[in-house]
Amino acid sequence: MRMYDLLEKKKHGGALSGEEIRFMIDGYTKGTIPDYQMSAMTMAIYFQGMTDQETGDLTLAMRDSGAALDLSGIKGIKVDKHSTGGVGDKVSLALAPLVSSVGVKVAKMSGRGLGHTGGTIDKLESIPGFSTELTMEQFIRQVDGIGMAIMGQTAELAPADKKLYALRDVTATVDQLSLIASSVMSKKLAAGADAIVLDVKCGSGAFMRDFDGAQALAKEMVKIGKHAGRKTWAYITDMDQPLGYAVGNAIEVIEALDTLRGGGPADFRKLILTLGARMTVLGGVAADFDSACALLEKQLDSGKALQQMARFVQAQGGDPSYVLEEGKLKPAANTLAVKADRNGYIGAIDCAEVGMASLLLGGGREKKEDVIDTAVGLRLHKKCTDAVQEGDVLAELYYNDGQKAAEARARLQAAFHITEKAPEAHHIILGEVEG
Repeated sequence: MRMYDLLEKKKHGGALSGEEIRFMIDGYTKGTIPDYQMSAMTMAIYFQGMTDQETGDLTLAMRDSGAALDLSGIKGIKVDKHSTGGVGDKVSLALAPLVSSVGVKVAKMSGRGLGHTGGTIDKLESIPGFSTELTMEQFIRQVDGIGMAIMGQTAELAPADKKLYALRDVTATVDQLSLIASSVMSKKLAAGADAIVLDVKCGSGAFMRDFDGAQALAKEMVKIGKHAGRKTWAYITDMDQPLGYAVGNAIEVIEALDTLRGGGPADFRKLILTLGARMTVLGGVAADFDSACALLEKQLDSGKALQQMARFVQAQGGDPSYVLEEGKLKPAANTLAVKADRNGYIGAIDCAEVGMASLLLGGGREKKEDVIDTAVGLRLHKKCTDAVQEGDVLAELYYNDGQKAAEARARLQAAFHITEKAPEAHHIILGEVEG
């Protein structure tokens, strides 16, 4: 078998067999197929597309390029969640303890952030002492013992995807549906869960800017999950404005904890209840979505979800008092307000600019080696459809560097678009793809 022949076949729109795809991925991972040939293949795929069978086979080949996790030692159904990412996306911080508090096993691998804010691990490390450096034995024992654990992703997990994504990033082939879906799902399948709930973001702060594109991606990933024999369900959710009011690291943890106390922003609560209810059904703890949602609401309002968060933090070396004592975890002490320059309504918020403001403060990474300042961030005071008067505070920055804050303030000011008429209301759940 020769890579040249596979390129010729795909160039003319032919479908690659599972054996051919595995040969290609194995060779590229090991270095026997060079970058220039794989670049040609990704461009051929970009223009010719892939069948459902090809996409599924590509995903499984990338999953099998490294060490997949074996979670069979954990009793019960293991359920995972994946988000395509957005501004203020603190979902895992509240969702994992909420769902595990009713008996669903959540064995989650998460990464660090590269972009406007930190990843789930960076955010959790805002809590003193918290560590995600677990051995597999510790990871499995903790999930068995308290129902959840979150550890850092290993380099051995789907290495073909990491190598292929880096190539796509410099050859203008990132935005091809089969390649996006296989990239996401290869890592999720390698992580070993029995069921997967997907949160596909849509809007100005998401990779997929329009609903049709987000829906197409959701359908593609659900099909891959079925192809691999995993229960998979997807929701398409709004990212035309930040999720909740907090954007940063410690400040997002604070908002997640407020939600676990029974409060928190309405859109964030709605989202974690929706995703959580589906995870609870797939995990076999509830018979249907409505009863699962009611069960999870009780966990939030009774404080049981917060207690589970405290157990989780303590199990991974963190100080649980930062969970249980309201106000103990704090953002940076220096603040700077962004104010409305006229009367009207918040017609739109440019999510990408809000994210950039957080990055400029030091809340994210432009390069992998950058160190995040977990204390900095921002809190919105107004969101889309809210009425404003000239001088009203639209948002507040929390900073440690005055020069960075001034630049971030200008970006954040420009992110708010004030209109004379109120826009239509935003809905956090835009659609779903059934598994």
